[in-house]
Amino acid sequence: MSLLCTLTVAAGEPFRPIEGEFPSLEQAHSYRGELVFVDHANRRGSIRIDGGGRFRFASPSPFAMLPYGIVRYRGAPADLRDIPLGTLLYVKAFLPPDPHVSSVPVLPVDNRLKKLGYAGTGVAPAENHVLLLEDDLSHNLRLGLKWELTEINVTAKGSTLTATRRTVNGSDAVDGSETFSFDAATRIWRGRELLELTDMIRNQTWPASGQKVLDRQEVHLGISWKPTPGAIFTRFHIVDIWLDGISLTRATRRQSEKHKDFIHSRWMPAKVDAVEYGKFGNAKVTATLFGGMDESLYADFKNGSGAMMAASENTLKHWASGTAGTAQMASKGVLTMVQRKKDNISIGSSGIQVTLETDLVTEGFRPGRIVRIRPNNWPLVEVPRNEYLHDGRNTINDRFPTPDIFPKYR
Repeated sequence: MSLLCTLTVAAGEPFRPIEGEFPSLEQAHSYRGELVFVDHANRRGSIRIDGGGRFRFASPSPFAMLPYGIVRYRGAPADLRDIPLGTLLYVKAFLPPDPHVSSVPVLPVDNRLKKLGYAGTGVAPAENHVLLLEDDLSHNLRLGLKWELTEINVTAKGSTLTATRRTVNGSDAVDGSETFSFDAATRIWRGRELLELTDMIRNQTWPASGQKVLDRQEVHLGISWKPTPGAIFTRFHIVDIWLDGISLTRATRRQSEKHKDFIHSRWMPAKVDAVEYGKFGNAKVTATLFGGMDESLYADFKNGSGAMMAASENTLKHWASGTAGTAQMASKGVLTMVQRKKDNISIGSSGIQVTLETDLVTEGFRPGRIVRIRPNNWPLVEVPRNEYLHDGRNTINDRFPTPDIFPKYR
C-alpha cells in the first residue's frame, strides 16, 4: 500500500509542550485526514484521520490549534474558516500543554498506538493540539514535492487519475503510485484560465472515455475525500489541479491577500515575554510575534511607530467590556524596540520581538500570556461578537472552552 494512504506515526515519545515556549516541529506527531468540522472562533475542529484502514469507519477526531499554531491553505497563511470541509489536511500536533484547560477531549497518551476496529491504527491520537495544519498543496510546497500524473481513466461510473509524488528535482518517488477520483466539478487551472473536464476532452488532452497514459505530467493538486463506489476502502478525491506555475502563483496570492486582510482586522497575535513596570500605569511590554504570516505584515512593526496592544486568550479571542469595543480595551503606546532573531527560530515564532511602551498597562499583559498587537497604520475595525470575550457577561467556559460540544471519543 502507498505511504500516501497510511498514517504517518512520528518517532519517539509523545511530547507535551511547555506553556510559554515554542516547541520544535520535529517533536510533533504527524497524521492526516479529512476536515469534517470547524469551530473557527475557538480555533478548533475535527478531522477524520487516515489510519490505513477503512476510512469511512473512522470517527471524527477533535483538534485545537495552539495559540501559535499555523494554518496554511493553497500555499499561503490561512485561518480555519478559509478551508472547505472535506479538505485533506496534514497535521503536526502535540499533547495538550495543560490538560485542565483543553478545549478538546483529553485522551490516553498511548492512544495513537491503538487499533480501533476497521478504522485502523492511530485514528484518535492524544496529540490533538496542533502546531501546523496544511492542505496537500501547502504540504508539498513546504517539502519541495510535486505530483506527476501517469494515467487517466474516464468512465461513466467514475473517473480516476493515477499520480506519483516526487521531489521537485524529479528524483525517486517519495510515495508509491496513488489513484484518485475526480469528476466534472474538478477545477483545472491553467495560467489565468479555469478549465473543466469538458475543455480537456475538447482539446484532446484527456480522452472522452477510456484510459490514456499521461507521461508524468507535473501538477499540484487540491485533495479532498468523498465516498467511492466499488467497495474501495480509501480513495481520495481531486478538487483542484494546477497545471503550471502561473495558476499556482495566482492561487497562492489570492489566499495570501485574504489572510493579510484578516490579520489587519484581528491584529497580530503574540506572546508576552516580559513586563517592566513604571509608575502610575506606565510599563514596557515585550512580546514575540507569532510566525506563519506574510512578511509584509511584520514589516509594519517599526521602531518609533504607534501601536495598540490588547489582551487575548489561547483561542486568540479579544476582550471587550460594556459598550467598549476591542479597540477601546487596548493599550496605546509606541514601539520602542523591534528586533529579529536570526537563528534557531521555532515554526510557531516569527523570531521578531517588539517592545510597546504604554501609559496604561492592563492585567492581561503578563509573561506567557497571549496578546494581539495592531500597528497604527492598520485599519481600525471592530470584530464580530462571536470573536471576542465580553467582560462581566462571559463565564469561565467562554474564556476556556470545554470539550463538551464533542462526543465522548475513545
